[in-house]
Amino acid sequence: MSRSRTSPGTQAAAKTGGRVFWEYTQAIILAVILALFIRTFVVQAFKIPSESMLQTLQVGDHILVNKFIYGIKIPFTERVLIPIKAPQRGDVVVFVYPVDPSKDYIKRVIGLPGDEVQIIDKKVFINGQKINEPYVRHADRIVLPKDKKRDNFGPVEVPKHKLFVMGDNRDHSYDSRFWGFVDIGQVKGKAFIIYWSWDSGRFSVRWSRLANLIQ
Repeated sequence: MSRSRTSPGTQAAAKTGGRVFWEYTQAIILAVILALFIRTFVVQAFKIPSESMLQTLQVGDHILVNKFIYGIKIPFTERVLIPIKAPQRGDVVVFVYPVDPSKDYIKRVIGLPGDEVQIIDKKVFINGQKINEPYVRHADRIVLPKDKKRDNFGPVEVPKHKLFVMGDNRDHSYDSRFWGFVDIGQVKGKAFIIYWSWDSGRFSVRWSRLANLIQ
């Protein structure tokens, strides 16, 4: 009765194959962990779905958000583990939408904690001083009364740990004028660059917008 034997060469090949498989598995696991770490603590990508930030951001812009700039948070909480800096007036930020936490919004910071915000005939005043807003777009010449909130609003004081945010496309933005303040702990990060932009209407890439810094 004959017995089949595995040759030394076959055994060596099996060991080599197993070692290569394990090395690839380790590399994949490491890459996934690194990607999750970067997304959680450093940089996250977002796509612009609406016109509320025209002309700064257009529908179809893909942006990167710096999640590290305002501090390192404990994952899945609002608690800042290592504070770095607070949001500044003029920053374009991504945050959890207060009305529906399942959604992320992007707006510009206008009022900081303790600021008095008032809008008079579309012009924004902080602590009684009109601010310069070169990024603002007004598409409607009509000035709405105060009860409509859009063009005449306040004055209101921004509470502690809160922000007053507005879209750059001022006549077509649903923002703090209508639904209130943003908790600083709900800010995910600061938008800083457009890495891709797709014009679905023309079915083409907006090449001139690629690598544009967001200001």
